[in-house]
Parts: sequence; C-alpha cells; structure tokens
Amino acid sequence: MGLLGALASFNPVFGYSNKRLPALSIGACDWSIGKTSDPEAFALAREIGLDGLQVSLGTAQNDMHLRQASVQEAFMKASRHSGVTIASLAIGELNRVPYKSAPETAAWVSDAIDVAGVLGCQVILLAFFGEGDLRGDEKGKAEVIRRLKKVAPRAEKKNVFLAIESWLSAEEHLEIIQAVGSSHVKVYYDVANATEMGYDIFREIELLGTDHICEIHFKENGNLLGQGKVDFNRVKSTLEKIGYGKWIIMEGALPKDAAILPAYQQNLQFVRQLIKN
Repeated sequence: MGLLGALASFNPVFGYSNKRLPALSIGACDWSIGKTSDPEAFALAREIGLDGLQVSLGTAQNDMHLRQASVQEAFMKASRHSGVTIASLAIGELNRVPYKSAPETAAWVSDAIDVAGVLGCQVILLAFFGEGDLRGDEKGKAEVIRRLKKVAPRAEKKNVFLAIESWLSAEEHLEIIQAVGSSHVKVYYDVANATEMGYDIFREIELLGTDHICEIHFKENGNLLGQGKVDFNRVKSTLEKIGYGKWIIMEGALPKDAAILPAYQQNLQFVRQLIKN
C-alpha cells in the first residue's frame, strides 16, 4: 500500500480505521509562512492550497495569547472561513524560554493542553533548541522528565499528545519517554534536523515507528523541498513501511530572498506528487 493509501486508511486519532480521509493531510507551520501566531495565516494557507496549519501558542511578549478565549475564537473563525484545519499547536518560544528551567513554561504547556482541546487538535510540539537544548544536559533532561510526569495525566485525560522536538537521537527520545511513562508523550520528528545531526533518519523513523512519532516535519534549510540534503523518496518509502498516516507539516524550505507564496505552492506540489507516486 502506498503512502496515499496509508493516509486514506489511517484515522487521525492515532489508529487504523475503515473510514477514509477526505483529502491528503498536508500543512505548514505558521512561522514558516511568515505569520507566527497570527490568524491571518489561514488566508495565506488557503491561497497556498494547504489542508492545515500548525499554529503557535504565542510568544512571551503576548503571554501565549492563544490561551485567551477571544484569541481562540479568532483562530477558529479564520479556520472555518478559510477551510484550513488547525492541525496542531507548537510552543516554539521554548527555544528562548526553556522548559527545563523557566518556571512560567510549566503553565504554558499545561494550558496548551486545554487550548488544543478547544481548537480541536491533538498534538502540541514542545521545542528544545537554542536555550532549551538538552544535549549533554542531564540536569535539564531530569527537570523536563519531572515536569512531563506532572503534566502527562492532564494530557492523557484530554487525549492530547505532548511531542518532543529536539537535537537528541531517537534512542535519547525513547529514554525520556520511558522515564516519563506516559502514552501521551511522543516525538515530533523533523527529517532535516535529524539529518543535520548526522543521524540515520530512516533507521530512526523505523525505530520510533507510529507508536512514538505523532507528527512529522518535512523540512529543508535554505532550499525548497526536494532540492536539499533530505532524500524524500526514501523518507516516503520508510513512512510507508511503518504505516504512517498522520499530518505532514512543511517547515522552512524557503531559499534566501524567495517569496513565500510561490515557494510554498511549489513545496506543496512536491509533497503531493511525492505521496501520489
């Protein structure tokens, strides 16, 4: 069965079903199309032709404004009007204000679970880059595990998945997941980041499988999709092998000085053609 078939037969709520998806589920990050935590992202997403958007919870400056009911309503209205689904949430600000050390981030993550419920999505990307990097930081890892253990029951109750995206290897991600001990802590897999780290992404994807990967970034740094380092044909075949059928979210993949609209239309065309073949 091709990836198109897998997408057609996979229930978005993390399980196989006879119910077919109405269309390919391909989205993009709001920050990658220049509209971080902005409801105007939906109009641009519709113009690009996207099925969905991964939206940012907010910034430290706006106090993670998607936690406000009025902002949630603005996003849901924009989603309804555009026909573009809210695919997932992301807390990218954790790269600057680390989950491993900043006290306020515990509330951000906990509150994001409720926000996801209101918006009708199930995945929250937790970013661990920049100041939040966990490589070689055992103390930081221990604190992240402690915090995730505390918030995981809330995620389980709401059926929302907390997805770690970091520079760590698949094995290191699995160690954190095992230490937390929750079915609702998973990995947000980024093919470009893992390639940049020198990991064998195809082995890692198979190792993690659909049990642990809850969403995936199709990404390149400084190039359109298909024109950089990542072997997307092999990514596709590996995803077919594990039976992946969840959202494909495009990130980055914007050459220097490229206009967002045509670049992302080309990226979308690449992914659709890749999946169809």
